[in-house]
Amino acid sequence: MISRESFAGWYRNRFVWVAVILLAVSVGTVVIVDRAGPEAEPADLQGQIMTRMRTTLEQADPGEHNHAGHSAQQVATEEEKPAVICGVRVYGYEPAEVTALADVQTVYGFHLCGVAEQKRPWDVAVKLAGPVIMDMSTEPPGIQVVEATADVMFVDRLRQMFPQKYAELAIKEALTDSEMAEQRRRYDAAAGL
Repeated sequence: MISRESFAGWYRNRFVWVAVILLAVSVGTVVIVDRAGPEAEPADLQGQIMTRMRTTLEQADPGEHNHAGHSAQQVATEEEKPAVICGVRVYGYEPAEVTALADVQTVYGFHLCGVAEQKRPWDVAVKLAGPVIMDMSTEPPGIQVVEATADVMFVDRLRQMFPQKYAELAIKEALTDSEMAEQRRRYDAAAGL
């Protein structure tokens, strides 16, 4: 039988408590790592929106997001159309308080897409770029680019189409360095470079 003194000695022994704490931390770590597996939580909403935006733009015919003086005729007229490789940046979405991709109605962002014709380097590829609005309430999502008109300058048109907080970002910022590097890597692979 355990005497009161031996129990008190065990209770006060700091090495035992260190072992108990290490065991608890180890078990907690295993539980957290186990829950963080690939089937756990889906990616964050911003990441889901970026993926959907990129996929939509890459699957769309270049004429659907045609702007900045480029036309679909500049793309080679081969049987198999070349891949369109896009980099995107999300400035924001509406309604801003939603937490699920299915609830997002409108996305405000920037896109830079290159038509990856075989052996054509990035520097001479047909490109489509600029602020973009995606209507996520339709299938496939609607694509609307910001363009100047004969009567309205680009910056004024941008401010007409984008909410003010996103328009200010669109005037100053495009793709992040990491997104641009990833896009160039994907473009080179698609163009066979």
